[in-house]
Amino acid sequence: MLAWSAYWFYGRPARKLVVIGVTGTKGKSTTCRLIASVLEAGGYKVGLLSTVEFQIGEKRWLNNKKMTMLGRGQIQKMLRQMVNKKCTHAIIETSSEGILQCRHLGLNYDVAVFTNLGTEHSERHGGYENLRAAKGKMFATLSTKSRKKINGKIIPKVIVANGDDPEANFFLSFPADKKYLFSLEQNHVAVEGVEAVVARIDGQRHGFLVDDQLYQLSLIGKFNCENALAALVVGRSFGISPKQIADGLVKVDLVPGRMEFIEEGQPFKVVVDFAHEPLSFTALFTTLRKLTSGKLIVVVGSDGGGRDISKRERMGEIAGRLADIVVITDVNCYDEDPAVIAEMLAKGARQSGKIDGKDMFINVNRREAMKLAFMSAKPGDVVTVVAKGTEPYIGIAGGKKIPWDDRKISRELIKEIYVS
Repeated sequence: MLAWSAYWFYGRPARKLVVIGVTGTKGKSTTCRLIASVLEAGGYKVGLLSTVEFQIGEKRWLNNKKMTMLGRGQIQKMLRQMVNKKCTHAIIETSSEGILQCRHLGLNYDVAVFTNLGTEHSERHGGYENLRAAKGKMFATLSTKSRKKINGKIIPKVIVANGDDPEANFFLSFPADKKYLFSLEQNHVAVEGVEAVVARIDGQRHGFLVDDQLYQLSLIGKFNCENALAALVVGRSFGISPKQIADGLVKVDLVPGRMEFIEEGQPFKVVVDFAHEPLSFTALFTTLRKLTSGKLIVVVGSDGGGRDISKRERMGEIAGRLADIVVITDVNCYDEDPAVIAEMLAKGARQSGKIDGKDMFINVNRREAMKLAFMSAKPGDVVTVVAKGTEPYIGIAGGKKIPWDDRKISRELIKEIYVS
C-alpha cells in the first residue's frame, strides 16, 4: 500500500515521534490545536496535521487541500519534516475516511483520543456500526505496535475518551497502558482501570474546574470546554503541570474557520463555522443563541455527491428549531442538483415551523444567500455562516472548483453593505 511505501521511503518517521491521534465527529480540529498549545506550554516542540491547519515547529499554515488526512504519502513526508525540525510530538486529526483509505497505516499512534460520535458519514461506511468500527481501528493499532523509546524514555500507549458520549466504553475497551475518561456532565459510569477526570463548568469565569484548579478559556461554548478537557487529559498523561496546561489552554483564542468572529464594523455579530452535521449544528446554534439579544440568523446547506443524504432533513429541522431565520444555500453540490439538496433541508425547516419567504429562504447562490442574511440582520442579531469554515473552494458539477473563503466573502459583503 502507498501509505506503507511512504512510511519506509521517508525513514519510518513515526518511530521518532510521539504520535497523538484525534478522532470523532465534531471538535477534532479544535482539540488538536488545544493539545498542541498544551504540549508547547509543557516545553515540547510539536507538529500538527488537521482539517484546518498544518504545523511543523514554529511554522503554521492553513490546510488548503480540503482533506483531513492527506494522501499520496504526504502525511509521512510531513512527519519526516517534523523529525528534521526536532519536533517531539505529532498531533494528527484522524478521519474515518482516512482510515477507510488506509492512510493511518504507518502512523504508529501512541495516544488515541475520542471526542464524540454522530451519524455523519455512516452511509459512506455502510452503516453506523461500520463507522464506529472504522474509528476504532486507530485505537486497535495501539496494542499492535511495540512501545517506542524516545530520548531514553519508554512511551506508554494511552486512550483518552469522552465519558459523556454513549460510545465511550467502546473506545475504552481496546488494550492500552493507561486509559482516561473525561466528563463535563458528571454522570459517567466508572470503568475499572480507567482514570476519570471530571470537570465542572464555571460560567462566570468562562472555563471549568478540575480538582479545584480553574482552567479559563478564550474560546466560548460548552463544546469547547469538552475539547479543552480532552487536551487537559492528554497534557496530564505526559506529566505537564496544571499551571502549564492552564497557560496552554487560555492561549488558544482562535481556530480559523471554527466559530470565527468576523468584525468589519457591522452592527451585529457574524460567525463563520465549519458545522456541517446535526451534532455540530445543535452545539453551535445553542451557543450562539446565548450571545444574541436579538435574532439568530443561520446560513446553512449540505454537501452533494450523495454524501449523507439522510442527515439533510434533520439538519434543516435543527436549524429551523434553534434559529429565527434560516437561509438555505449550496455548500458543495458536486454532481447533484443544488436545488434538490436545498429542498431536503427546507423540508426539515418547515417541519419545525419555518415559512417560506417569511423566516426561511432558499438561494443556492452562496454569495447571494449570505448577502440576504446580512441585509436581514439588525443590531443585536447574530448571523452564522456554516458548513465550510476555511474550505478554499466550492465543488460543483464535472469536478470543477470555484475559489471560495466564507471569511473573505463575509468581509467583502459587510463592507459592501454597511461600510462603503
